[in-house]
Amino acid sequence: MIIACWAAKGGSGTTVVACALALVAARRGAARAVLCDLDGDAAACLGIAEPAGPGLTDLLAGLDSVPPDAIGQLLVEVAPGLDLLPRGRSSLTADARTVLGLLDALPGTVIVDAGTRPDGSAADVVRGADRSVLVTRPCYLALRHALDADHRPSEVVMVDEPGRALGASDVEAALGVPVRATVVFDPAIARAVDAGILRSRLPRKLQRALDDAA
Repeated sequence: MIIACWAAKGGSGTTVVACALALVAARRGAARAVLCDLDGDAAACLGIAEPAGPGLTDLLAGLDSVPPDAIGQLLVEVAPGLDLLPRGRSSLTADARTVLGLLDALPGTVIVDAGTRPDGSAADVVRGADRSVLVTRPCYLALRHALDADHRPSEVVMVDEPGRALGASDVEAALGVPVRATVVFDPAIARAVDAGILRSRLPRKLQRALDDAA
């Protein structure tokens, strides 16, 4: 199962949601979950040092034919039941079928942080994932960007804020897909990220909100 998280507008919280989804999946799955970082911020969000070794893009850039088991050598354990697949320092130019084939060969759930406005191969990964999860605030401008995107979500994780005029029903009506989870704005989430403790002390509100989406 490949779940690709992406945003149509910056500041939506895509990386935090992707990391939290991966942590929730790791806690409930029989097989290890993998967080695939295509955006480059997952390690910092989880509160760990950036892995020093090569990442996915480096592997793809250096090999014409990548054996399915090679990707396992790149995984870094970041929490019980959860491995991080670092992005790497090269450009992501590989055929999406190659990337998806490698990710699909991994056991358990693979959560992809595809970042904001993914394009090129990253957008192809979003399109080819089993689930395409748009992370968005109930914001008119964000919804406009989502409708203009070349790829469509299969579902939405909505990051709600007090005082917004739009709600989940408006997001569903605009995009034509269900809001799978609603994460209510909570300063505790930002504090956990800033303090580098998200992976060890996932805020309960965030965990409960994403339980059904993992």
